[in-house]
Parts: sequence; C-alpha cells; structure tokens
Amino acid sequence: MTAYLILHGFQNHRPPGHWQHWLAGELRGRGHEVRYPQLPEPDAPVLGAWLDALEEHGERPGDGSELVVLAHSLGVLLWLRAVAAGRAPAADRVLLVAPPSPSVTASIPEIAEFADGLDLSAPAGVPARLVYGDGDPYCPGGADVHYGRPLGLDTDHVPGGGHLNPDHGYGAWDAVLEWCENPATRVRGNR
Repeated sequence: MTAYLILHGFQNHRPPGHWQHWLAGELRGRGHEVRYPQLPEPDAPVLGAWLDALEEHGERPGDGSELVVLAHSLGVLLWLRAVAAGRAPAADRVLLVAPPSPSVTASIPEIAEFADGLDLSAPAGVPARLVYGDGDPYCPGGADVHYGRPLGLDTDHVPGGGHLNPDHGYGAWDAVLEWCENPATRVRGNR
C-alpha cells in the first residue's frame, strides 16, 4: 500500500469536481492511504500555517510504505518553500501540477508571501515531475520556463491544459491515477 498526500491550492475548498477530489476517491477505493487535508484559510492562506499543516499530514507511514505527494497550483509553491526551509516530508516522489508563476503569485496580495524569497535554485528534494498546460492564466510563459528548467525537473506538457483544473476540463483525470500506480507513466491530458 502507498500513502498519498494531496495538496490543494489557493481558494480551493476541495470541491467534488476537481481532479484531486476524484483522485482521492479512486486511490481510497484501491486500498491506498490518502491524506487530502483542507489546508488552513484557503482564501487567505498564511505560509507558516500551511507549512505546519504539511508537516502534520506528511509523516511517513509507519509500515515503511511509499509516500507520494501530489501538489496543485499554490500547493506546488508550498512544497518548494517547504523543501527550501528543510520542512518537506520525506516523500519518495512528487507530482507538481500547474504552479502559478512567481510574478503572478506576488501580484495577488493574499498569496504574495508564497513567492517572496522563493528559491528556484534549490532542488525539488526528491524525484519530482512537473505537469503543466498551455495557456495557464496563472503561469504566463509556461511552468517549464519558471520551474521546470531552473529546477531541472522532469516535465510533462499538456497541450491546451490551461490551469489543469475543472475550468479547463480536469475533473476525472485517468493519467494522474496511472502515474500514481506507475511513476514511469507520462501524464497526458484528458482530450
């Protein structure tokens, strides 16, 4: 059995139509341990409180099982900040999906502190893959430019994927479920 930690983004209240909610149900149905916490104050997040929640929910399984982290949007910046601060859980692998660019993050007062001092020279900490879509309004220029290349991440590009959320057609997302069960699987879009 594998333990999965799913980290949501800004203003995300874990809606049933989001691929993360769907994925949590699918993984639980297959007998895996799933941690999908509601991070504190998602409409006005505080970095310190989110880092504390990450530590609380990111403990390794006691039986030595694999710990896999899947982060979307601001959850990606949470992960990167945790790695840089030495506060990231000891994960075996990580999927970083559709992070907002540092400049967009800095331009939104409620989340600007997540971009403040973000170190993009630090390694992701564990084997990590970045998944990003074309036309993401929160990451102009592409996440590969802002994160993939600077961090030397393995990347999967999803043509037309936008922010890879329900607004862009990502409720059920079979490719992410396939990656969870086989990390060699390339993550592709729903179309």
